[in-house]
Amino acid sequence: MTYQQHIAATNQLIAGHNGTWDGIDAEAVARMRVQNRFQTGLDIARYTAAIMRRDMAAYDADPANYTQSLGCWHGFIGQQKMISIKKHFGSTERRYLYLSGWMVAALRSEFGPLPDQSMHEKTSVPALIEELYTFLRQADARELGMMFRDLDAARAAGNEVEEARLTKAIDGYQTHVVPIIADIDAGFGNAEATYLLAKKMIEAGACALQIENQVSDEKQCGHQDGKVTVPHEDFLAKVRACRYAFLELGVEDGIIVTRTDSLGAGLTKQIAVSKEAGDLGDQYNSYLDCEEVTDLSTINGDVIINRDGKLMKPKRLPSNLFQFRAGTGEDRCVMDCIASLQNGADLLWIETEKPHIDQIAGMVDRIRDVIPNAKLVYNNSPSFNWTLNFRQQVFDAWSDAGKDVSAYDRARLMSVDYDGTALGDEADERIRTFQSDAAARAGIFHHLITLPTYHTAALSTDNLAKEYFGAAGMLGYVKGVQRKEIREGIACVKHQNMSGSDIGDDHKEYFAGDAALKAGGAHNTMNQFAA
Repeated sequence: MTYQQHIAATNQLIAGHNGTWDGIDAEAVARMRVQNRFQTGLDIARYTAAIMRRDMAAYDADPANYTQSLGCWHGFIGQQKMISIKKHFGSTERRYLYLSGWMVAALRSEFGPLPDQSMHEKTSVPALIEELYTFLRQADARELGMMFRDLDAARAAGNEVEEARLTKAIDGYQTHVVPIIADIDAGFGNAEATYLLAKKMIEAGACALQIENQVSDEKQCGHQDGKVTVPHEDFLAKVRACRYAFLELGVEDGIIVTRTDSLGAGLTKQIAVSKEAGDLGDQYNSYLDCEEVTDLSTINGDVIINRDGKLMKPKRLPSNLFQFRAGTGEDRCVMDCIASLQNGADLLWIETEKPHIDQIAGMVDRIRDVIPNAKLVYNNSPSFNWTLNFRQQVFDAWSDAGKDVSAYDRARLMSVDYDGTALGDEADERIRTFQSDAAARAGIFHHLITLPTYHTAALSTDNLAKEYFGAAGMLGYVKGVQRKEIREGIACVKHQNMSGSDIGDDHKEYFAGDAALKAGGAHNTMNQFAA
């Protein structure tokens, strides 16, 4: 429905109440409706799922159409990202938000900062999704409100051309609401617990759920040691639980991202159930580190499996966990990914220990031999030392090519001494093009940075504290923050407007007319930033 159609429909509704609604202004109602396009989280989930499906098809047609996101731990952070994207690029196309379980644990738990081990309150995840979309919807209301004010000014000036332009812009308005890929960790319990949490997350607006194949009660951050995986059937039950949640709530094209931690996970808590040779359970067990049993009298409460007609005892650790054979991680990742895609997953996530395109592509090629349109979500993680990794990759490539690398010490390539060198510059260029190169070569549909604002908040706070509490005093804030905000057009310099003060003034005028007591008058100090 267009803006004018909203006005006409509301006028008709008001006229049907025999004068008792004559105090209601139809255009004000139309404005409020346009500013509140999404009535529920499920409206958002359905809308954003369709966006992701279109983007996935566009990527299949051309890998240059990869997508990106940044991790968020607060609604304001997500809002400012999308405002900045619209400001700098004019569109939110192919840009999403990522909700990181790591940041929820570290920054949102009532227990205080926690490691990424699923110890935080599971309800904090859907609460953050709802918060993010609340802030994104408020960004819509704010921006549209400013357009409505400009529309009123154009009418008052008799500028019909500008009035028509603004009316068209309102009808074609692009929302700040974008897909959120939300981290459900390992499901926070059994499949039923996963289903219940998935429902809450979808009801809050999530169109994409990312779930990993670690055991829930031993869950670790993907870039830490001690990871323990579960057999495929256990994991696939949780994948199906997520799909049931989507379907129950009417989000029929919801996206499930299945993450495998097998590359760095050398342990399992369970021996998989196998009904016949070659099934998923048998494949899972084939990677166990075993020793042949030749004397049954030595068995004391141990598990015995049949491998190629031999009785084998999987090695059990003092933790009561079983270990996989060293060097099997990539094979297990490939098996995990194929099994997930064949059982309801839409996208894959392979957690790696370094950002290396050839390593990722080697696994993806094997997956695509079975499932040609396999696509990845990839964690461009701050847990990687990007500078050191890429400088070492260039060093190794040059060395293999016979190029003289005697001017460089591979062990200390992080040093500032190598900034601006030929090796340092080539490494930086590889970092710059990593996402586009990996999208083309390694099947990566979506690139995300899990924890960016955790680090930017720490860095900016450190810089401000150093200046403000040091010799610079108030100049540390003015020069380092406010002057930059003004000159770079950062919307938050008008923090009253950003918090919704002008939206509230509009509503006061709708409700009370000339009697409205508004905050945005001549004495509001925000007017100092009008220029």
